[in-house]
Amino acid sequence: MAASYAIGIDLGTTHSALAYVDLDLSEGDAVALHVKDIGQHVGVGQIEDKKLLPSFLYLPHAAELTPGALALPWAAESSEGAFTVGELARQLGAKTPMRLVSSAKSWLGHGGVDRRAPILPPKAMHDEGDVARISPLEASTRYLSHLRQAWDHAHPEAPLAEQDVVITVPASFDPGARELTSEAARLAGLEHAVLLEEPQAALYAWVQRSEGGWRKQVKVGDVILVVDLGGGTSDMSLIAVTEEGGNLTLSRVAVGDHILLGGDNMDLALAAFVQKKLEGSPSEGGGGHKLDAWQIGALVHACRGAKETLLAEGGPSAAPIVVPTRGSKLVGGSLRTELTQKEIADLLVEGFFPVVASSDRPVSRPRTGLRAIGLPYAQDAGITRHLAAFLGKQIDATEDLAGFTKSAGTFLHPTAVLFNGGVLKADPLARRVLEVLNQWLEADGAPKARLLEGADLDLAVARGAAYYAYVRRGKGVRIRGGTAKSYYVGIESSMPAVPGMEPPLHALCIAPFGMEEGTSAAPAPQELGLVVGEHVSFRFFESATRRDDQPGAVVDRIDALEELPSIEATLPVEPSAGHRDGDIVPVRLQAAVTELGTLRLEAIGQKPSERWKIELDVRR
Repeated sequence: MAASYAIGIDLGTTHSALAYVDLDLSEGDAVALHVKDIGQHVGVGQIEDKKLLPSFLYLPHAAELTPGALALPWAAESSEGAFTVGELARQLGAKTPMRLVSSAKSWLGHGGVDRRAPILPPKAMHDEGDVARISPLEASTRYLSHLRQAWDHAHPEAPLAEQDVVITVPASFDPGARELTSEAARLAGLEHAVLLEEPQAALYAWVQRSEGGWRKQVKVGDVILVVDLGGGTSDMSLIAVTEEGGNLTLSRVAVGDHILLGGDNMDLALAAFVQKKLEGSPSEGGGGHKLDAWQIGALVHACRGAKETLLAEGGPSAAPIVVPTRGSKLVGGSLRTELTQKEIADLLVEGFFPVVASSDRPVSRPRTGLRAIGLPYAQDAGITRHLAAFLGKQIDATEDLAGFTKSAGTFLHPTAVLFNGGVLKADPLARRVLEVLNQWLEADGAPKARLLEGADLDLAVARGAAYYAYVRRGKGVRIRGGTAKSYYVGIESSMPAVPGMEPPLHALCIAPFGMEEGTSAAPAPQELGLVVGEHVSFRFFESATRRDDQPGAVVDRIDALEELPSIEATLPVEPSAGHRDGDIVPVRLQAAVTELGTLRLEAIGQKPSERWKIELDVRR
């Protein structure tokens, strides 16, 4: 059955959204693109359609809600146990954080934990109660399943699984996190979904909304900085405007690191501020109340709601903060105070967007030897320092492009800026980012960067993904991207045994920067020895700055690269080729980038039967 719609899904850290293009009504730049309202519980027994599905999942106590309270128009309560996603989940989680799954996407990208293990909610990890924990993979699957079922209920004639579906991921997601996202889609019934990086989706949305007018807003030689600040992450990308055959083209030239720093951090900062208000001595104007861990969790969610209210256009000057209590000594069973617009501006603007020099870099502090299991949050909350580091690191990103020259200053000079992400809906925050960037450019003697107008910060990623699904059919404007980094595999040197010395490890390039999805690299020229029939470890590396390395290039110093989670596996022996356990088989390596954007490595032996696939997925 031919697809009727091109679908884009923004699987966000704090919100998810779905947009679609009606293929029958679209042609060229005239695209019939819409945002799908998503049915969800907004209260117990109350269902509404909303454009955003909050990315929260709540696991209620068996006696907390009446039977059937979480049924949806398209299904009864899940056979997997009662749970709810969306607005009601966020509301219930504010009262009982121990049962709330949030930031599942950040956990999905955390290579330091078993992302298939039931580790969420993290606050319930050491609880001996009845919270049925789930994995980051399962949480992502449930969000996607909700979106699929909501769509199918509204469009029974065009099931989502039969449409062209694109799901977005952070540009900085490693191959393992991308593979997990793809697996979540398959588990949710979306077998053929492809992936797209979020900053590219934001730019696609801007291109689509301009209806062809984007060509008048940019010119050859422009460098567009995409700053995407969401609930859990900060992503930065650079896209160059080039020319091909007399036509303007867009090429993604650099992607920043995966930085766990966003709206969630701001909620924690506001909660810490309000906690001091509530716990301060009455003589100092405080409430004199001591909050326990359960109340602090509820306070964080209350501050999130206040932040969204106060930073919204035309928002009130103050918002109430209500923290529930377990006892009944207080009137109403809660603690109450408020946050003001000025307090939020002072805390968030100066704390997360300080005025710094372009030479400043994020500050790191010594880590303690033991720490609680949690997300690898950025140590420095200064987003402007992370931006300075990104632009400084990418100073050479455009020097090989026709019509571009190396930046004359100390960092790569963007000429235009596109904002994305719910954080930057707040005008004071967006204004500060642009002000600081233009101060750097002025100090380097460069023109100020202009802001590309017309972005829909909440829905741009979903809209852009839908447009990309349309573009994949050979229509519209395509942004050239490919892999955001070069990838390498560790090769152990052969040397005699020396006491106290391990064999040196070199890195062999297997996939170059910018390798397009759906293509294979040339096999590396070196012949290597592959250990079969024995448990071994493969070490992989990446680099966002080594753009000239081709398959077969050897990097002697692996400390110049970023190491990815290793893969442990036992590769099967091939009896027909005469192999035995522990044999070392001569092979050459060839990498491919799938349509999903994941990297796969194949070891090719000298005989037709000698082929082994080593996938950069999440096997531990």
